[in-house]
Amino acid sequence: MSAKRKSDSASRGRTGRARAATGTQVVRGPLAHAAAVLGEVLSFEYPADAVLSRYFREHRELGHRDRGIVAESVYGILRRLRWLRATVGEDASPRQLLLAWLARCEGWSARRFEGLASETELAWIAGLRALEPAQLTLGVRTDLPDWLVERLRASMNEEQLVALAAGLNRPAPLDLRVNRVRSSRDALLAELNDSGVVATACPYSPHGLRLAEKPALQKHARFLDGSFEVQDEGSQLLGFLVQPRRGELIVDFCAGAGGKTLHLGSMMRSTGRLYAFDVSERRLAQLKPRAARAGLSNVHPAVIAHERDARVKRLAGKADRVLVDVPCSGLGTLRRNPDLKWRQSPQSVVEMVERQSAILAAAATLVRPGGRLVYATCSLLAEENDDVVDAFARAHPQFRALDAGEVLRRQGIELDAGERLRLLPHLHDTDGFFAAVFERSDAA
Repeated sequence: MSAKRKSDSASRGRTGRARAATGTQVVRGPLAHAAAVLGEVLSFEYPADAVLSRYFREHRELGHRDRGIVAESVYGILRRLRWLRATVGEDASPRQLLLAWLARCEGWSARRFEGLASETELAWIAGLRALEPAQLTLGVRTDLPDWLVERLRASMNEEQLVALAAGLNRPAPLDLRVNRVRSSRDALLAELNDSGVVATACPYSPHGLRLAEKPALQKHARFLDGSFEVQDEGSQLLGFLVQPRRGELIVDFCAGAGGKTLHLGSMMRSTGRLYAFDVSERRLAQLKPRAARAGLSNVHPAVIAHERDARVKRLAGKADRVLVDVPCSGLGTLRRNPDLKWRQSPQSVVEMVERQSAILAAAATLVRPGGRLVYATCSLLAEENDDVVDAFARAHPQFRALDAGEVLRRQGIELDAGERLRLLPHLHDTDGFFAAVFERSDAA
């Protein structure tokens, strides 16, 4: 996960100073909860968001603001974990990591720690100002594991990698997608701003709004009536690559929780038939009530056992458009899921690629002659992106590649992201996304 520290005297001195921080309680209130749940997260046995959700259910005394502080602290430490451990010691405890993050990354002054840390800890915090990592490797500088640095360096230089990492290590903004069945972007934008929720139009997606802050929206009247969903702008752009039309038969092959499905359904104005396939019944469970709230009657969720399921085969050659947003490493979403860089591995990527190739080949069988196929990931890795698409194109000459940028431009979206869509957080302020668009050209 992080670079080996040299066993020299300077390194031992730094580690010794990290161990010197003791006390029965580092901080009180939400920061005490942050230190507690961080210990659970750092086992990396489960996704960080799942650990936090369970912790919040078990500690209902935490209000919205306190939960925000806990989550922000945990995610902030996960983003800078390698640098923090290289600075204060590989064996630093969760509470030491929290103190170091507050002091060095958040810029807390010594006065802010008074009453929150013990006298011993206050002395240790004062010494933090002079600490630096024993080895400032590229992995430490970018807070990425060495294997990921190596993969990314294959397609970019060091300056580009540092810029990408800076984008990945920033918190993501909160984007909303307007449901055009219920409202328009201008109308919702005005209403949100009038209600005190500061929003602006997203730069690329015609259906996107970006909030200045991250308020609780679950009880907002416009959320309850289905006027909007939370969805990253990059994810919204995949819907425009599919470009569904009214009355068509569309398949969202790996629908997950259904965020993209709902977007496609709204673009179809609730006409035609929209199938949402996924192997997880749990993920699909909430799609029907979400579709009803959104005013969509054309959504048909279906749990499948695998990509060769009989339900899939029944649609062979019938779909006008198929979206294949395959399961992937998720490394393009590190702004939202920073634990993924510590939980994924080269072996897990190999396993993903095998699945992705099989899923794409199966999904392609559903496309009718003249129909469209969109392959997408939220990965940054060529193995999951170009390599999978290139192999598919060689094996399926009946599928002709379309220019993703041109598909978007025809819909009024000016975005210079390549023939194959490549979105990067430091360039586009979206999650990292990749997409390739094909059209089936034969009559077989």
